This record gives sequence, structure tokens and C-alpha cells, in this order.
Amino acid sequence: MFKSFHGYHLLAKHQDDKKQRKEAENKALSKTIKILSVTLVSLLIWCLPSDTFGIPDLTLTEQRTIAIFIFASLMWLTEGIPSWATSTLVIVILLFTCSDSALTFFTGEGYVDQAQLGEIISHKKLMACFADPIIMLFIGGFILAIAATKVGLDVKMAKIMLAPFGTKSETVLLGFLLVTGIFSMFLSNTATAAMMLTFLTPVLKQLPPEGKGRVGLALAIPIGANIGGIGTPIGTPPNAIALKALNDPEGLNMNIGFGDWMMFMFPLAILLLIIGWFLLKTLFPFSQKNVELKIEGEKETTWQSYVVYVTFALTILLWVLDKVTGVNANVVAMLPVGVFCACGIITRKDLEEINWSVLWMVAGGFAIGLALQETKLAAHLIDTIPFDTWPALLMLIGSGILCYALSNFISNTATAALLVPILTVVGTASAETLAPFGGVSPLLIGIALSASLAMVLPISTPPNALAHATGMIEQKQMMRVGLIMGVVGMAIGYAMLIVIGKAGLI
Repeated sequence: MFKSFHGYHLLAKHQDDKKQRKEAENKALSKTIKILSVTLVSLLIWCLPSDTFGIPDLTLTEQRTIAIFIFASLMWLTEGIPSWATSTLVIVILLFTCSDSALTFFTGEGYVDQAQLGEIISHKKLMACFADPIIMLFIGGFILAIAATKVGLDVKMAKIMLAPFGTKSETVLLGFLLVTGIFSMFLSNTATAAMMLTFLTPVLKQLPPEGKGRVGLALAIPIGANIGGIGTPIGTPPNAIALKALNDPEGLNMNIGFGDWMMFMFPLAILLLIIGWFLLKTLFPFSQKNVELKIEGEKETTWQSYVVYVTFALTILLWVLDKVTGVNANVVAMLPVGVFCACGIITRKDLEEINWSVLWMVAGGFAIGLALQETKLAAHLIDTIPFDTWPALLMLIGSGILCYALSNFISNTATAALLVPILTVVGTASAETLAPFGGVSPLLIGIALSASLAMVLPISTPPNALAHATGMIEQKQMMRVGLIMGVVGMAIGYAMLIVIGKAGLI
């Protein structure tokens, strides 16, 4: 009856506008509270007396790094400001307070006790975070995806790769997880994620925009890439670092081969991928039961199409054969950038499609990792932990939890490089204590495992950042899935390591 009133639509519009204003005000208030709270906590940590932290000989730059680290972590978690803005702000704060080009007030004689100052960070290294080789790999991946979409290659390749998994949405999800995971066992995790996101685009176009299944598919890429690397010694650098320490002729000399590693870690990786599949299809169910890939519009085959086909194939081949050719995966990613730009396949307008905010976000993550290492804070923190006084089981699992926590904020490789040498010495000295749990092997292999399972934030790993660049994944969704996979993966992984360690199989 009321809807027949001529002014009803005006009244409804007024109510909607009022509701939207109220929601905007509440959102603004919530963000303000988050920003103020995080800032106050960070300033408190910055200003506390150094002996409050209980870390012997804590320097000023280390304390500042702790405060900046807390600021970044809380801002990334609460999203008081956008993630990319937090990353940019982190780099600016580090430049002005902890670098060799900082304000005199923070580093100069007469203002600061030079004996307490500690190690300062090169401003050139901090600014280079915006052009880190991994950033170049990201750009190469984005360019590759844009070019493949323009000529229809993404749909053709996705059809070929997913053909064995049928058209049912849930099995397509499984297909992405397994294919990404297996590629990641032999390719760089980042290169794998960049390649697979190219094939994901046409699949996402077939799903309804409001469906949760799109989120599950986007998250399948980082889960597959991060977990797949566990399966082989060359799957990810932490594996190689752990294996090098275990096989050192002048050290542990355990002679663990490629096949020995794969015998246990490959099945573990496949099991975790299947668990990831159940998790994703449960948390993000598909509203559309089938996926039929179709090329939108006619894609006429031109000379540019053949350039994309050849360049794409050559890029993948060079990524696979990086150990043979000696060309780094990050360098290989520049090949399509150069070729496609020179041939006019990628235009200035196409460059605007690159998600630059994601690149800035990742740069901030690199800056935090750089600060932790350059100020010596990460090494200092690890040195203060008395691993040798811990019970064997606590040493085994505690070191894994520490590695997992660090790897969510600094690179997996850097974390493993910091922890493995220390735990090698501690593990050797505590060989008898660790014997009931398999000795030193589970301790060091556990570090490689924990590093690969760290995928809570968009800045935790490059595959996470690439998936976040799709714009379909909320940070809380990534955190939820990352935490569950981390806890489940470490529980199953350490149980397996202890069992095969006790059996003397490693």
C-alpha cells in the first residue's frame, strides 16, 4: 500500500543514504581507533628503557626495529590503513630513523649515544626494496598474464592442464592445487605462482562474481606453490640449506640423497595439498557446480600470437632449466617484459593493469626483513634463546614454531639461513638428548618444513602476494587459511619426522 505513494522512492532513497552515511561514519571511527591504538603501542615500545625487553645489549636501532616491526604487524593485521600504505610508511620510517641517511637527531653524535646506537641500515638497500629482483619477477608474471589473455593463450593452456580433472568445480580446484604443487617442486615458488595465475584468469571469468569459490581458487595458488616446494630438495631454498648442513662432509655427513628426501617429503606434500583442497572447498563452497572454459570473442591468430606462444614456452623452459642455464628465475621473468614491449604486444595502457599497490606492499615486507637482518636483531634474538637447555621435544617443536613465526615476516630463505647453522651446532651437542626423537635430522628438516608452511599474510611469501593481487582475497581469509594449514601441516609433518627419525630412516 505504501509503495503506491508517489514519494515512496524518495523516502527509500533518503533512508538508504542515511544508512550508508551511518556505516561510513562507523567505519571511519573504527579505522581511527585502530590507527591510534597501533601508533600508541608502537610509540610505547619505541620509548621504553632498553632493559625492559630482557634482551642483553639491545641497541637503539634494534629497539626501533622492534617498534617498527610491531607497528607493521599490527597495521597489516588490523588493516587500519591499506597494506600497501603500511609497507610504504615502514620504508619511510626506517629511512628517516635507522638508515645511514637518517635525521641527525636519530643517529648523530651529540644526539645519540654512539656506543648504544648499533648497526644502521644502508639507505640504498632500503630504497632498493622497491626494485628487488623478486619485484621484477612479479612484473614479468603480470606482463606474461596480460599478453596471454590478449591472444587467448591462457584459456588454451588452462584447458590442457585441467583436462584430466574434468569440469566439476571442486575437481578443477583440486587440479589447480596439484598442478601448482608439482610445478613448485621443480620451479621457483614465485615463478610457479606467476605462471599458474595466468591460467587461473579464464577459470575465474566463468564463475559468478559473488561466489565464494573464486576465493578458494585464488588461494589454491599460494597453498599449492608454498606446500609443493616441500616435496623435493630443490623445491625451495630452505630445503637446500637444511640438506647442505645435514650432508656436510666436515659436519653431520648424513648422506641424505634426492630420493631419500622425496621418499617421505613428496607424500607429505601431496597429503597436505589434499587437506588444503578439503579446507578450501569447505570454507569457500562453489555456487556453480561446473566450469566450462570458453574463449570470449574470436582470438584471431596473428604474428603477435606466435610471439606470445614462443616467448611463453621459452620463459617456462628457462625457469625449469635454471640450474642448467645458470639464469636466475627473476632474470628470466624480464624476457617477456622486453619482448612484448618491443613488439607492441604490451602497450602503455596495459601497464596500467599491473597491480602496483601489491608491489609496494611486498617491498615493505622486504624492508622489514632487511631491517631485522641489517640491524642484527634477528640473529640477536635467536642467540638469546637457550636451545641447548630445552627438553628434546621442546627444542624440536619450539624451533619449528620460531621459524614459522619469523618466516611469516621475513623471507623463508633468510629464516632458514639464520636458524640452521645455530641448530646444527646445538643439535650436534645435544645428539643424545635428541636421539629418542630421531636425532638432528628431524630438527633441521623441520626448519625447512616450517619455513614453507608460513603463509599467513600477503607479505609472508611472494605467491601469497601474487594471489592477493587478484583482488578477490581478503586479508582475514588468507590469515584464516594460512593459520589452519600451518598448524595442521606442522602437526602432521613433525609427527612424521619423529616416527621416521625413531625408525632410523633419516
